[in-house]
Amino acid sequence: MVNLLRVTADQPAPSRQRWLIPVLVVVLSLTVGGGLLARELYRRPEALPPEPIAESTPTSLAPGQEPGLREVEITQDVATHPLNDPVRQVVQTYFDAIIDRNYDQWSKVVTQERLAGKSRADWLHDYRSTKDGSILIYRIEPGSPGSLRVLVGFTSTQDLADAPPYFQERCIRWRLVLPLILESGRWKLDTVEGGTNPEHDKC
Repeated sequence: MVNLLRVTADQPAPSRQRWLIPVLVVVLSLTVGGGLLARELYRRPEALPPEPIAESTPTSLAPGQEPGLREVEITQDVATHPLNDPVRQVVQTYFDAIIDRNYDQWSKVVTQERLAGKSRADWLHDYRSTKDGSILIYRIEPGSPGSLRVLVGFTSTQDLADAPPYFQERCIRWRLVLPLILESGRWKLDTVEGGTNPEHDKC
């Protein structure tokens, strides 16, 4: 009789343990899951690159310092693009050629169509007083198959006689889309899209 009473008194203990185990599992799962979610929420602003503000005006430089440095800079958005390096190299070579009046260097990073439309003499005349700087690649976007659209801002200075006829200024800030296409396995700058004048402002 004593043995029966002892067994009856001990029976609730295993039942209580079986009930507590799944509760503990659920609580631990919620705690861990909540912690991971909180960590991702706090890390998200750092993990995602900020959107570039293509409409922003470059910082003004003092007279005599325009157009700024010739090194091409990029936004964080461009830095994470898989084609960042080749695009940046093409754009840098393009502007270096203009600054250094090096037609042969320029001809290596433009398409055959663009090259055919500009003779050496015309090219040297067009850029005879041009200096470019403050060059920033805002964004790289896909175009048609085998092409890219590269949003670029830069500052140019030139003699007034060499300024565009539609904007006679010695210092101009430009924002335009440079089309790149794959030609002979290399990215090259094609003719600028459209027939309208690129966006521009006086420095």
